Amino acid sequence: MTGYGKSASEINGYIVEVESKSLNNRYLELSIKLPQALQFKEYEIREAVKSYLKRGKIYITVSVKPISGSNTDIFFNEKKINEIFAVFDIVKSRYSIKEEVKFEHLLAFRDAFSPELDQLTEEHFGEIKNCILKSVEQLNMMRAIEGTTLTADLLARINTINAAVEKIEESFRNDITAYYEKLKARVKEIVTEPVNEERMELELALLAERSDITEECVRLKSHLSFFETILKKENEAGKKLNFICQEMHREANTIASKSISTEIIHSSVFIREEIEKIREQVQNIE
Repeated sequence: MTGYGKSASEINGYIVEVESKSLNNRYLELSIKLPQALQFKEYEIREAVKSYLKRGKIYITVSVKPISGSNTDIFFNEKKINEIFAVFDIVKSRYSIKEEVKFEHLLAFRDAFSPELDQLTEEHFGEIKNCILKSVEQLNMMRAIEGTTLTADLLARINTINAAVEKIEESFRNDITAYYEKLKARVKEIVTEPVNEERMELELALLAERSDITEECVRLKSHLSFFETILKKENEAGKKLNFICQEMHREANTIASKSISTEIIHSSVFIREEIEKIREQVQNIE
């Protein structure tokens, strides 16, 4: 599900700002953008975030800058640039390089224009991590709101499918007798010689039974009920709901293939369309 979270905190003379965004995705994919000086902590941050999220394409951006320079995201790291120029001078002297150092050469060093974070200790990093997780919590709150809306939509579709199944059952009860009589009349038209009535009745009953969709309707309604139960009561139900959708689709296909009337075929097409819409939505549920 989609979501957005933002948090900020002042930590030992620095402003820490965190933005978290999520897009729909079947699996969990984390993209974390950190200042150069904090990249060695990425694994620890990644593992902490994983405990809050199970699915989605997540983008987290962390900005840390001195309060004195908080009006810009570009910094002049004099200490780092002096170190870079010192190395350039050594290399030029040792290998007799005549070329002058230009500004574009400095652009290859990201930390030359990143704030120095030497005032941040391990304890301060714990505060930064809390700021990140606070942003993720806000993201989860927004996702929960979307989840409530999604649940309501799915339940409405389940009710719609249930009504369509009941319509199919009623149509089948009305059609099966007429179908049997139609078969019987057709046999008498084709066969000119006397036939064993009892044998004919048995064969026609077997033909009619092959078109019986009662069991399929019962199973489909059972799947619908199970889907609703899982949706309302279980956490991290996405994968299970997806499997139930597959079973519902299978029963709807069988109903269509055994159908004896166009009305039932049309209803089964509608049901399969609704199941497909549900299945697409289920991909967004953790």
